[in-house]
Amino acid sequence: MRYFGVLICTHALFFAGVTVAQQRPTLTTHVPEAVSSGVAPLVGHLPGTQRLSMAISLPLRNEAELDALLRELYDPQSPSHRQYLSVEEFTERFGPVESDYLAVMNFARANGLAVVDTAANRMVLDVEGPAANIESAFHVSLSLYQHPTEARTFYAPDREPTPDLGVPLLHISGLDNFTLPRAKNIKPSEKPSIEESATSNKATGSGPGGQFIGSDMRAAYYGGTLKGAGQSVGLFEFAGYEISDVNLFFKNVKQTLTVPIKGVSLNGASLNCPPSTCDDSEQALDIEMAISMAPALKEVVVYVGNSDVSIFNRMAVDNTSKQLSCSWGWSDNESSLDPIFKEMATQGQTVFVATGDNGSSTPANVVWPADDPYITAVGGTDLTTTGPGGAWKSETGWNGSAGMPSKNKVPIPSYQKLAGVINPLNRGSNNYRNIPDVAAEANTNQYSCYDGFCSGGNGGTSYAAPQWAGLTAMANQQSIAGGGKALGFLNPLIYDIGVGASYHKDFHDITSGSNGKYSAVTGYDLVTGWGSPDGPNLIDALVAAAKTD
Repeated sequence: MRYFGVLICTHALFFAGVTVAQQRPTLTTHVPEAVSSGVAPLVGHLPGTQRLSMAISLPLRNEAELDALLRELYDPQSPSHRQYLSVEEFTERFGPVESDYLAVMNFARANGLAVVDTAANRMVLDVEGPAANIESAFHVSLSLYQHPTEARTFYAPDREPTPDLGVPLLHISGLDNFTLPRAKNIKPSEKPSIEESATSNKATGSGPGGQFIGSDMRAAYYGGTLKGAGQSVGLFEFAGYEISDVNLFFKNVKQTLTVPIKGVSLNGASLNCPPSTCDDSEQALDIEMAISMAPALKEVVVYVGNSDVSIFNRMAVDNTSKQLSCSWGWSDNESSLDPIFKEMATQGQTVFVATGDNGSSTPANVVWPADDPYITAVGGTDLTTTGPGGAWKSETGWNGSAGMPSKNKVPIPSYQKLAGVINPLNRGSNNYRNIPDVAAEANTNQYSCYDGFCSGGNGGTSYAAPQWAGLTAMANQQSIAGGGKALGFLNPLIYDIGVGASYHKDFHDITSGSNGKYSAVTGYDLVTGWGSPDGPNLIDALVAAAKTD
């Protein structure tokens, strides 16, 4: 993977005065290394009639100014502290200009591509059309190749796209399917690639056989009276869901479901996921866990699409959910996602992403986008409570918790440069982004309903990310009820707490357990980050630190 965020501003300024259409490359790369290196054997040519969906990303304007604003928004000493922007304000200052966006729309239509969706921030344009038209528009040849590590073929361009367009393009998502998105959950029929620590004999959950259910997580990590009232949680999904599975879960655990669940379809994706043709285990558990942690949410919004760029951009443009959760991983789109995550941070949104379930050996194309600097990366733990529905008792680092310095070579962010965060004990990197930031229960001792049935033995960091989203909804409830604002991007707050005097009161510092290469140690580590939340104490600390007066 290549990290291009620092180049966007320079390139955008260079192209700002160009008004005539001419052949020029995009600001990012699109040819998979397996193709450019010749590792993937050529199989044939993609049929010209095959229709493809693509998301065309335009670069930000004034990105140096945006970066300065982000520092001010999260600096308690700045007059701009927590003075978030609206979508309209962000677009006016940093989004592509309207004439450039219209030029891309006209370019797409002139080349036989249908405009499927537009975005209010003008950062993404969704189009679709026959492969032959795409090849002609972008001056590429789309060929089929044998995947070097998977039993399938994939399509990809043979060269970098060079559209005849007088405005810059950041990235064109959908020109290849070399990497398919993967859900970061484990089902009992699946055997993880690393040996699991047996924990079923602990039997401290409220579900069948002592399995954990979502309300156990609420009791262990919170135990207070907040329930997320007035707050919305947004969920990122690559497939639809069956509401009957969610209803079955709450019926079986004898809890009332009152939170409205709203589906948002992008790129024509189906909001349904019938068991005969679709697996909704990830989608259902995300909904179940978010609601279980915050059972009085205003709503859960499930965004379903087939383009990661389009899904995240819609989450930013809607700007209704201040806490967002993603439990999927894929590769090589940081160049087009990073600007969207920056917009979310300026709008007071925070995004939790599960790190993965194969420990320190989790590949980069599964970890991403957890190692983006504007993401709160969530690892996994192995929790023990005092009994069914009981309080937190003890916790160790889960051996499946993906944690490491960024394999995508994402530079270390400023919040990880605070004194004491990276040290010889945790073996973190002083050069690259380290993950995770925080953690929560993820071992394979959880009860969930999906695909038309219910079972125990589920797990994965997929369970941990929506737990944190639900907890943050309660923190935002408290902040707003007290006259404050949404907490926004959490990492500056979390790391300040981590190096501060109240750390051991606000977090469970997990000091045992390993994910293979790295061990859980005192303070920050590459298995559990700063650890799991110590309920009301952490919420009080976050709300106090986020105050602007």
